Amino acid sequence: MTGARATRDNREGFGGHRGPARPADTAPPKRAARLRILLAEDAEDLGDAVAARLRASGHAVEWHRTGTDVAERAREEPFDAIVLDVNLPGRDGFAVLAELRRAGVTTPVLVVTARTEIDDKVSLLDLGADDYIVKPFDLREFEARLRAVMRRPTAVRTSLVRVGTLGIDAASRTVSLDGRPVDCGRREFRVLEVLVARLGQVVAKERLMSQVFGAEDDVGVNALELLVSRLRRKLEGAGVEIVTVRGSGYLMRAVAASDAAGRPDAAV
Repeated sequence: MTGARATRDNREGFGGHRGPARPADTAPPKRAARLRILLAEDAEDLGDAVAARLRASGHAVEWHRTGTDVAERAREEPFDAIVLDVNLPGRDGFAVLAELRRAGVTTPVLVVTARTEIDDKVSLLDLGADDYIVKPFDLREFEARLRAVMRRPTAVRTSLVRVGTLGIDAASRTVSLDGRPVDCGRREFRVLEVLVARLGQVVAKERLMSQVFGAEDDVGVNALELLVSRLRRKLEGAGVEIVTVRGSGYLMRAVAASDAAGRPDAAV
């Protein structure tokens, strides 16, 4: 969002004039549902302010700065909503939006733009945007528009995903079995999150390695295999299993709880 500057004034807005502080303006609206939101914004000040506002409302925010990264992440994993800037490096918002809709991604998209021309607005809507907001904007209006696009029938209402008796909450980063909390480390949770997002599909070990470990981590595939082995023990009787596909990677699938309990631990 080049050219836009996030101004943190008493009205919690961007580019607006300062006015007297009011209690209703200082706190973000309370929300019951915690959502997983993909934020596409290359301007640090604006991205930081939007992400902070959404997180203060209890949502999980994944923030990327390039159109290429956003398009890839939106195809890889499910999100409840996408906040998409038009002026992104790599691929602009028009290209990202067109690509996602062609790929069958139906996630609600709120576009943020500095463009005021009617032709640009019409193009965005025709490409599949659910709504747009023009800079400068007030954060209260931004959140209201985001809530509006989330009311679409296809929108996912919560960050909680259930498979069998397994529950994974992306917002709180917690795991449960039959409602009981399961102690999972950060990397164990990330493995689960990736496998559940691609339930029934093979995920290559190389992809899991790149999702779970950073470039600074000096680890081999044995570290991933150890994480999978731990998860299998923790998920016994959960109605899900992590299957090794030799020469490829892993997949997670739902099974009858009685079947899962009787299976020996598979080779990693």
